[in-house]
Amino acid sequence: MINLLSAQNNSYERDVQTIDAIMKASYEVVSGEKGAKRQWKRDNFLHHPEAVYSYYDKEKQKQTTIRLQEFHNEIDKMTFETAFYENEVSREVRVFGNIAHVWSTYETRLEKNGKVERRGINSVQLISENNRWYILSWTFFGENDNNIIPKTFDRN
Repeated sequence: MINLLSAQNNSYERDVQTIDAIMKASYEVVSGEKGAKRQWKRDNFLHHPEAVYSYYDKEKQKQTTIRLQEFHNEIDKMTFETAFYENEVSREVRVFGNIAHVWSTYETRLEKNGKVERRGINSVQLISENNRWYILSWTFFGENDNNIIPKTFDRN
């Protein structure tokens, strides 16, 4: 069993060596067919143990922050009922020392290769420690009639 876990972590190691790799992996782990289990072990490896997600809750009319496990639970509830595919369409990265900020514009589809149902921007904060990148936090906001994604954040 230890060899299997070690091999699995070695494959995850490639995901955290560059910002490009960690961002690609983070979109892969949440995407999949209705009822399909998501890659939460892989996602846990991408994130810092103290990682959080923050989003504007339309029902509560306020910004909400949740821990990674809570985010996984919310995605599991949603994907039990529907497929969910999210992909990055544009990215802007700023790095200083061991910190990075990524503006990642995304599109969401509810069937593989289907029409785009939603778009938005993820603001992702990363840190580099122990010769690898960790995702420390996500803040995301979906496009709506009052907030259209600016051209500078749209497809490159």
